[in-house]
Amino acid sequence: MPATRERAPGLRAAAADPVVRLGCVVALVLVVLVLAPVIGLAATTLRPDGIGAWADVLTGRLAPSLFHEPLANSLLVGTATAVGSVLLGGSMAWLVVMTDAPARRTIALLATVPFALPSFALALAWETVFRNDLVGGRVGLLADLGVVVPDWIAWGPLPISATLVAHYYSLTFLLAAAALATVNGELMEAAEMTGASRLRVARSIALPVVAPALVSGGLLAFAEGVSNFASPALLGLPVRFQTLSTRLYGAISTGETARGYVLALLLIAVAATVLFASNRLAGGRRSYATITGKGGRRSRVRLGPWRVPLTVLAVTLCLATTVLPGLVLLASSFARRTNSFLGGFTTHFWTGESDPGIAQGQRGVLRNPQVVDAVLTTVGLGLAVAVAATVLGTAVGYAVVRLRTRHERAPRALAGALSTLSYLPFLIPGIALGAAFIAQFGRPIGPLPALYGTFALLVVAGAAYTLPFAAQAGRSAVGQIAPDVEEAAVMAGAGLARRAGRIVVPLAARGLLAGAVLVFVNIVRDLSLVVLLVTPATPLLSVLTYRYASEGFAQFANAITVIIVVISVAATVLARRLEGAAQPWQEER
Repeated sequence: MPATRERAPGLRAAAADPVVRLGCVVALVLVVLVLAPVIGLAATTLRPDGIGAWADVLTGRLAPSLFHEPLANSLLVGTATAVGSVLLGGSMAWLVVMTDAPARRTIALLATVPFALPSFALALAWETVFRNDLVGGRVGLLADLGVVVPDWIAWGPLPISATLVAHYYSLTFLLAAAALATVNGELMEAAEMTGASRLRVARSIALPVVAPALVSGGLLAFAEGVSNFASPALLGLPVRFQTLSTRLYGAISTGETARGYVLALLLIAVAATVLFASNRLAGGRRSYATITGKGGRRSRVRLGPWRVPLTVLAVTLCLATTVLPGLVLLASSFARRTNSFLGGFTTHFWTGESDPGIAQGQRGVLRNPQVVDAVLTTVGLGLAVAVAATVLGTAVGYAVVRLRTRHERAPRALAGALSTLSYLPFLIPGIALGAAFIAQFGRPIGPLPALYGTFALLVVAGAAYTLPFAAQAGRSAVGQIAPDVEEAAVMAGAGLARRAGRIVVPLAARGLLAGAVLVFVNIVRDLSLVVLLVTPATPLLSVLTYRYASEGFAQFANAITVIIVVISVAATVLARRLEGAAQPWQEER
């Protein structure tokens, strides 16, 4: 009883703390925004009219085509994406950070660009070049020139995996480069002085340091490959190569919502398991102390006669995954005949008026009201989600950073809950999260009307989807502000709102703005989240691109993709400038 009386004042004091109150409000918002849709999705499948879908998907007569084969295909694509991303990203990181290769800054810059591009941009570029006549319609550039393109190169797991590797190897590159940059050159030189070979030095010193980053990057690439929708839809569906994401989309779009929801839950389970393992592996090995109080020199491996060939190979691979796809899409958008440079070029698909003899009378994308509306809607959605996610992410970051400095158990537990809830959307694939929001908000809830097909649902779903990025930006920005700056304002009588408006936001504005731009880019280029949520009343560029590509209007699809790429890359460059953080490999020593 005395212990209870002792704790009561502490709990009352915590409840009176404005930061604790803010944390409770934010936690409630996150529960509604993140947990409720997933719980609602699961509850929908447990109703009498939905419980049978579990048997249909897992053990029924259609289970092989509904789940077993798509799961095997997803695991195949995910594994290939992970292995390719580790090999390509890790090799690029080693070349940039650890060797004396020329043009390291150029390679580093180009290696970070692919992740800013839409994944369907690389898939469309691949189809433009390698498409053959297996599924009918116009062939690609190579087949148009008389080159025989095998089916396994044009369609199926190889092109899907290749385009996903080209998109996601940037993840492994960034993680591995950051880890290699901490390797002390003096340790490597000392090992070489003892007679150890370069191979043994790399295996015994550099590899243990970078191994967690490589494993983490590989598992992240695996999870992204398993859940990606765009590449399997464009390069797999024409030949009936189904993955979990495409099967989920097909089930919901054809009215089999219960089966689609079950597939969404299974996809969440697969992706969450992999990402949880990645988090454990990335955070589990902490015994390699490579950053000390002593100065260290960067010891670069001399490549000798391999210096120029390896640099040329790296630059070529970077250009093939960044510049070349963009050039292919841009050039093909001007081609008079689909995927053919032999029939001449025209600006019709960009600026042409309606002509019954071309593309069924459709106008160029810059004159098409639907495309113009999609541009405005996409940019508006990106800005709205950026504002909403940044406000919420800043609140999460502020509450987590300040509550962790408290000595009481309750505020620290609240900080942990907020951190977990803000990270949770990262474990949910975009198309599965879209299905969860349909299940939760597709029907009226009390006085709240059904939100399906509205711009508001897109903003809410987008804010939830990008919350991990915004919350991380908020934690990083607020964490740089010393608590004593606010303590002086508290002593002057300033409340939480005034401190936030006059101190926290102005001081953290640079980092928060950079995070907002990254959120904007993610929404503008995303297809997985919005493909199930968009209706004709809310057209978006990414969905319009997918529909044009599916209907065979390649020039229109490529032209719109170029517009998305320009917006995404411009915003990414702006974010990098705002971030202002120099990469470690850019510093000459």
